Amino acid sequence: MCGIAGWVSFDSDLTQQQRVLDAMTETMACRGPDGRGTFVRTHGALGHRRLAIIDLPGGTQPMSINTPSGDIGMVYSGETYNFHELRAELTALGHTFRTDSDTEVVLHGYLQWGESVVDHLNGMYAFAIWDQRTEKLVMIRDRMGIKPFYYYPTPDGVLFGSEPKAILANPRARKVVDNDGLRELFAFTKQPKWSLWKGMYEVLPGTLIAVDRNGIHERTYWRLDAVEHTDSQEDTVAKVRELLTDIVDRQLISDVPRCVLLSGGLDSSAITGLAATRLARDGEQLRTFSVDFADQEENFVPDEMRDTPDSPYVREVAALVRSAHEDVVLNPSELSDLTVRRAVITARDIPAGLGDMDSSLYLLFKAIRAQSTVALSGESADEVFGGYRWFHDEVALKEETFPWLAFNNSITGEGRWQMLEPQLRERLQLENFISDQYASAVAEVEHLDGESEVEHRMRTVCHMHLTRFVRALLDRKDRASMAVGLEVRVPFCDHRLVGYVYNTPWSLKTFDGREKSLLRHAAKHVLPQSVVERVKSPYPSTQDPGYAANLQQLAKEILTEKDSPVFGLVDRAWLQNAVTQDPLRMDAMTRGNLDRTVDLHTWLDIYSPELQLD
Repeated sequence: MCGIAGWVSFDSDLTQQQRVLDAMTETMACRGPDGRGTFVRTHGALGHRRLAIIDLPGGTQPMSINTPSGDIGMVYSGETYNFHELRAELTALGHTFRTDSDTEVVLHGYLQWGESVVDHLNGMYAFAIWDQRTEKLVMIRDRMGIKPFYYYPTPDGVLFGSEPKAILANPRARKVVDNDGLRELFAFTKQPKWSLWKGMYEVLPGTLIAVDRNGIHERTYWRLDAVEHTDSQEDTVAKVRELLTDIVDRQLISDVPRCVLLSGGLDSSAITGLAATRLARDGEQLRTFSVDFADQEENFVPDEMRDTPDSPYVREVAALVRSAHEDVVLNPSELSDLTVRRAVITARDIPAGLGDMDSSLYLLFKAIRAQSTVALSGESADEVFGGYRWFHDEVALKEETFPWLAFNNSITGEGRWQMLEPQLRERLQLENFISDQYASAVAEVEHLDGESEVEHRMRTVCHMHLTRFVRALLDRKDRASMAVGLEVRVPFCDHRLVGYVYNTPWSLKTFDGREKSLLRHAAKHVLPQSVVERVKSPYPSTQDPGYAANLQQLAKEILTEKDSPVFGLVDRAWLQNAVTQDPLRMDAMTRGNLDRTVDLHTWLDIYSPELQLD
């Protein structure tokens, strides 16, 4: 787990650009607090910041191999969970290793198989290889997009990094945001390759990009294919249990302390139960952590997304598995602290507008990092198994748009655009943008002959969640965790499990009349009955009106700035009205828009982007 950066320039001598490469690399210091290094050749330069997880003394990067035809250098972020098997295979083929790290295994895999090394990897990764033999850069991202990876084409090559900030540290990259960038920010369709910044793109998950003197070449090495599912219900549940057990066992491998994020929901509790069982065989106690808010359990009020508070279920799971458990309890002042908000926005590079949900995640990870370096998460189970409420809402499913947008709530409802400056709202044409993105998403789905209407629709819905929705959440998780030097692993994103469950019919995914039937039955042997029966509840949000009041105070301070650039994005009249509302009666949409406004103002102050909105 680390941060990577680099630069390819076929018209320059990069050995004279060490200072710039160092600046790009240092923006990744939070991702890699344990070490740094660079690899510089005439036309290819790589930078690395390390978070030491496996082979602490030997895993230093960049790693390189000297060949008679030229050096091969690599910078790697992530983990390869099957590196022991690959190491044995490569050793049998004649390779020798100097370290015990997974990074060296991947590098030798490239030497053996070339770009086809991707077909051998199980893990989460973003890595870049400069092959001096052919003067070619190879950039590869994992199948699900767990690890972030961005690139910025230049007239004579490319800039790249784990995060946009690494690229923006190079003077050849411009910090420009235009209407196209803003559309996705406010639409939430997770447009493929979007980065917010003009001219910068994501390396798509499951994609390999090669850069040579002939240009940039992109190849998809993995996608969600439609395959007929022939296993019985009993065999399918058994297969899911077998896969999950193997995945959790692999992802517990670490040379540093690890733990599990526990929310009391089915997903995180399943990972907790499996991890505790595995560690108990070695006589080790599992550590678990949860986030909560002061007085939330006592004063909890059900809303459109959450029926119950998390705390009672967390206690039951922790008691059942006998974990060493810790609650990280936060108050409104901590959640609205401007220093925390700046840290979150700096980590994410975008004004995401998720407010307390982003702040609490960052503060949770910060507290965990004081005791552990690796955490396992239940992230992505809802996308894999069909757990969100809109998967089961007939009205949302019938709409010709993304179901998460059709299911009206404070994050995705159309009311979130009320805070936009009217002329900007008109220029962005967000409804048309969403319609176009939806059509593109539907066109990507491969179907089987003879699918029923229901199965056809639900395959489409599952595909959109696994190729769009989940990527936004994975990016949020990665940025918040790596900002404090914590590696978070996501067992439910193992491509073997994703591909298998994706092709199970919707009737199997809901065979007991509930959401996530396959997971519920595959993991019930390690869960308390209360969690087996619990209805889906998403990541928690504070209900304390003190948080809304704090937002209003921050907004009042923004209103005193006569010429603030935020009012090129936000309607001043709307904001003036919002700060006068009673925080005890403030609706969730208004609070959400206040969060977005404060985030936009903070982002503009941090990055000072050039806005091109005409």
